[in-house]
Formats: sequence, C-alpha cells, structure tokens
Amino acid sequence: MATASDVQHEPEMQVDSETTTSAQTFRLGTRQSMLARVQTDEVVKELKKVWPDHKYEIHAMTTTGDNNQKTALHKFNEKALWTQELEVLLQSGELDLIVHSLKDMPTQLPMDLELGCVTKRKDPRDAFVIKPTLADRYRSLSDLPEGSVVGTSSLRRIAQLKKHYPHLKFADVRGNIGTRLSKLDNRDSEYSAIILAAAGLLRLGMGNRITTYLSKDNGGMLHAVGQGALGIETRKDDNRVQELLSRIGCNRSTRQALAERSLMRTLEGGCSVPIGVETEWIPRRNVLIEGSGVGVKPAEDYHNLTGIATSSPENSASHLEGEEALTDEMVMRAVVVSLDGQEAAEVDTRKIVSTVEDADQFGWEVAKLLVDKGADKILEGITLNRGIIHEQGDA
Repeated sequence: MATASDVQHEPEMQVDSETTTSAQTFRLGTRQSMLARVQTDEVVKELKKVWPDHKYEIHAMTTTGDNNQKTALHKFNEKALWTQELEVLLQSGELDLIVHSLKDMPTQLPMDLELGCVTKRKDPRDAFVIKPTLADRYRSLSDLPEGSVVGTSSLRRIAQLKKHYPHLKFADVRGNIGTRLSKLDNRDSEYSAIILAAAGLLRLGMGNRITTYLSKDNGGMLHAVGQGALGIETRKDDNRVQELLSRIGCNRSTRQALAERSLMRTLEGGCSVPIGVETEWIPRRNVLIEGSGVGVKPAEDYHNLTGIATSSPENSASHLEGEEALTDEMVMRAVVVSLDGQEAAEVDTRKIVSTVEDADQFGWEVAKLLVDKGADKILEGITLNRGIIHEQGDA
C-alpha cells in the first residue's frame, strides 16, 4: 500500500506543565475570503472553549486561487492553489497552523507538514440553488427544461450532471459565494441555477438559499472529497500545537476524511478530477448481525443483512442522537465519471473503520475496486484530453 501522508499515529509525547498551563499566543493562517474567515473563527471559538487563556491571532492572505477569479480551475497546473503561499509561512515559523477547507487541501502535503486535526464536519452535500425568479416553477435539477444553464466551477459536478441530466447545459462560474449568488440573481444572466457546497452556505448563514440538497439518493450527485470538513495543517513534531489541537478534533470526521483522501490520493486525483464520494456511519440500532462488517463488502450485502433502506430518512444516522448511536461501520460510495458523462465507474461498499489506519486502508481498497471497474481508463482519458476541455473546473 502506498504511504499515506495523512495518517497520524498516536504521538508518544511529554508536554511540560508550562506548555499546558501558561498563556501562549498561536498564529492561525487562512485565506482572505469571508468564508475562510468564518471557518477560522469557528476553529478559534472551539479552541477558546478548551484553552481560554491562550491568545489567537488570525493572519489572512490572498492565494493564487483567490487572485485569479476568471480562469477555469482545471486550467491551473498548480495543485496547491489555495494552500502553497500559506504553507511557506507555516514552514518558516511565521504561522503555527493553517485552517483550510479540507476539500482544497492537496492529498500529498510537503514532507515537513501534516494534517494535524479535522474538526466536526458540517453537511458535506452539494446544494442546488435556483434563480429567485424561477423559484416558483422549478425545485430540482430534473424540473429544469431542456437547455437550462447550470453554473458550476466543478468538473466533478459537471461530469455527474451530464450523466444524469444530459438535457442541461453548463457554464463556469467563479468567485466567492456572494459573487456567485449575485451572478445567479442577475435577471440578465444565463444561469437558471448554480450548485454550491451546502456547508459554505450554512456557515455564512445563507441556508435559506438552498433549494435542494443533492446526494446519491437525491439527484445522483456525490460530493467532493473532504467537503464540509475543516482541516488544520501543522508542522510535524510541533508538540505545542499538537497539544493545542488534541481537544478539538472529531474522531469520526477524521476517519471519514482520511478514508476519502486515501481514495483520491490512490487514484492520483486533484481538485479538478471528477471523483465523487459519500461516507457515512451505520446506526447502531440497525446492526442485527454481530461482526457482519468485517472486511470490504458490497453495500447490497449490507442491506440484505440489516434491512436498511438508504433512501429512508428515518434510517439515516443524522436522525439519531449523539455519536454513541453509531457503529464503527462505514459505508463509502464513490464514482469516477468521464467528462462527457458517458462512462462511469461506481462503488458502494462498507467496512469496519475503527482507527485512522483502517480509514486509510479502506480508501485504498475502494480505489482498487474503482480501478477494477475501469476508473483508471477514465482518468487517463481525462488527463489526455485536459488541453481541450472548455470552460469547466472544481470548487
């Protein structure tokens, strides 16, 4: 199995009393966008709950991806559009940690840096947002008439949309969330709807703009790797920062993130490659056969054993109270789709994932299943044809 740069083993470290009790200052790096600042404030809020005596300085800067809001994302050769400039400051010691949208973090980090923490994930799904003047007529992608233009900067979304909705047209839309919404709302714009990450809208208090949440069962749309989660990047062996973050990470969100990132890393996919994914934990009350989740098994086997109907809301883990209501059995759905939507490799499977090592292994195994179904040929075709792809990309 390939080395997984994300996998963190439990550190054996001793922190002296001064490190844990004395008030210290920590410098957090982030992008300058409103969403990035809100996300960083979210992390600082959690840190203040458990380390109220420390001081937190936020340093925001623009990155390559922020400075160029016109070029379609797939046309950039640089994989670290949103991270590289911040990483330089982290490596030099000018920053102590960086708060990222996890989906923007490359799966291969610089050798001296690591994914130090993943906080509790917000809704990872994509959101369908209709133009206000059309809201009374259309509530879903399938409602839109032939030739309607859907705005998105994501090759992943476009590939899946072409697969399920060949009657629609697609146009690139760049900019921050507010800019994209204003382009949609402009009566003279070509867009009938746009698709955005639900978590970004929710974090900005714009959940009222979400017309429909998209998923495998609703619209046939799988989200981006890491979507909805925040990843905190740190220097390796920085015990001071490891101690700081040790009390704000979410174990389940971390395992989900590592499994998804392992999948992408194994397939050598970047943010502009159409890989979609969904991961979820199985509710404890639905597990009827002890030990049924050992090893990777098709999801249909799981449904036969437990009787879960994945499309049934009352059986969703989100309707249960607390983490104690969930098992360590993870379902992963993943898809790789050709840019014209004509070819697809899909996997729907499950496994017990109790540790970060399990998570990394699961992602690797799911990637292998996708390759067995032709994902490597699809990705090879995308790479060969990248130079002639017209205005499309992923954000």
